[in-house]
Amino acid sequence: MTHLSDLREYLDALDALGDLRRIDREVSADLEAAAITRLSYERRSPAPLFENVAGVEPGFRLLGAPAGLSSLPDKPLARVALSAGLPADTTAAELVEHLARTRHATPVPPKRVSREEAPVKQNVLLGDAATLDRFPVPRVHQADGERYTNTWGIIVARTPDGRWTNWSIARIMMLDGRHMTGLVVPPQHIGLIWREWAKIGKPMPYALVQGGAPAVPFVGGIPLPKGMDEAGYIGALHGEPLPVVRCETNDLDVPAGAEIVIEGHLSVGRDALEGPFGEFAGYASDETSMQPVYSIDAITYRDDPIWPLVAEGRPVDEYHTVTGVGEAAEMLADLRTAGLPVSTVWLPLRAAAHWSVVTVPADWRDRLPGTDADAFVHRIGEVLAASRAGRVTSNVFVLDDDIDPADDDDLLWALATRVHPVQHAEAWDGRIHPLLGCYTPEEKETRRGPVVVHNALQPALGSGRLPHSSFAQAYPAEIRQKVLAHWTD
Repeated sequence: MTHLSDLREYLDALDALGDLRRIDREVSADLEAAAITRLSYERRSPAPLFENVAGVEPGFRLLGAPAGLSSLPDKPLARVALSAGLPADTTAAELVEHLARTRHATPVPPKRVSREEAPVKQNVLLGDAATLDRFPVPRVHQADGERYTNTWGIIVARTPDGRWTNWSIARIMMLDGRHMTGLVVPPQHIGLIWREWAKIGKPMPYALVQGGAPAVPFVGGIPLPKGMDEAGYIGALHGEPLPVVRCETNDLDVPAGAEIVIEGHLSVGRDALEGPFGEFAGYASDETSMQPVYSIDAITYRDDPIWPLVAEGRPVDEYHTVTGVGEAAEMLADLRTAGLPVSTVWLPLRAAAHWSVVTVPADWRDRLPGTDADAFVHRIGEVLAASRAGRVTSNVFVLDDDIDPADDDDLLWALATRVHPVQHAEAWDGRIHPLLGCYTPEEKETRRGPVVVHNALQPALGSGRLPHSSFAQAYPAEIRQKVLAHWTD
């Protein structure tokens, strides 16, 4: 397995696949770049690299759709797979399996390098010179509150006692050249760490990292257990330490190959109005909230820096391909840890990470003797209801693994023909994801509501299960071979 060391190697890999489109005409960072990016998701086009951005120094660039679905029909998850250090043709099940395994791997701590070895130190801005005004900070949606400094960068934060360093993605809105604000909400990890600093009355040091190895935002976007350092997970994913370098104005370490790093402190209070911003459910939001303020003390960046842009909205974009895939891997790991026979877990991309599908092998009855389908699915619901990842979708469908849950044709047919309208479904009340569009305003406000687990399992083989009436199953092998041999005719 090989991994890509920085964003520029990643772009070369996409270019070699034919999944990168260089746009050299002048494009505005005010909505136009995001609009092109949004259309690239919806038309499954190559990732757009904007090489001539209006109003900024020559060489300052924007990259759209960094981990969206590929434009290659036979390699739909190429960008996601390459980000995880896997081949471009990796399947959904292989990707989820790899992430679930890596969760249990021994972390490989990062390796600190000198400033001279770190490309992100090629340019250093301090004090009043450290302003966002020289960068192509994009406005993403027409209804957004302001330009958004962060849609695909990681926020580096550490607890006051130093026991846990977290790298995570959360949206951040530009207020002016020296200040930003963004969602800082427990139980998200950035919110938990900020709350520890707020309790002792001290602003939280932070670093906001754009670019770097594609695994950096990928891992920042997937859910890892509380207390796990993403840098060590990336090292385990790569099989070697990730090079990091010390910040200029605080003691945090950041990826040495990053494109841009913004350093500063996050205020103790909720001092600025943030939002609205169009989120992953696919609707233009009108919600705002008071959030802490990020003050900027320093900015370092590479020559000709590249600022990644995610135009979040209707699926499929990075929330669905990365966070959704990470949630599936967490659910798979939780179910396997509980000793349950599970083939894979998948959050169907076009369901906007609102559904999850658990598939189980044909021999599950042999592995759980004396257990019927309803009891098995109840046990799955019990495990997921008690886990963090198991409560991030509104519906869980349990299917036999004769269905590929990442194949929308397969999945839609199975859900329509195997899910009973009212029977074999169990609601598990408890914590919910408040950004899921299907819940009521009251449920979103209290963050409490139902997750429904559906038993869509078929009878055992030889006990009433019907074969698929498909080309692969409804005709003998010699007929299929003859048809295929003459298909081009």
